Amino acid sequence: MANFVRVALVSEIPAGQGKTVEVGGKAIAVFNCKGTFYAIDNTCEHEGGPLGEGELAGTVVTCPWHGWTYDVTTGISPDDTECAVERYEVKVEGDDVMVNV
Repeated sequence: MANFVRVALVSEIPAGQGKTVEVGGKAIAVFNCKGTFYAIDNTCEHEGGPLGEGELAGTVVTCPWHGWTYDVTTGISPDDTECAVERYEVKVEGDDVMVNV
């Protein structure tokens, strides 16, 4: 059963950027890729860097600590497909960005 939670307004996450939100004690990184929103676990698999603070290029975010990369559409690293973070379903209702947790 889906449990969508409002995490932000669309206007709070500009295109090409991310935002870290907390839902149920869990940090989730939400990204705006040209008007389509994606959400992944905020914690990099390498050393726990904050992915929501990383640089977004297309649909790939680079961890600001050590440069590990993740595709925000899948949570999988394009550099090592065995490395992934959890991905969450996102929907937009009106001006609200909702994440299924």
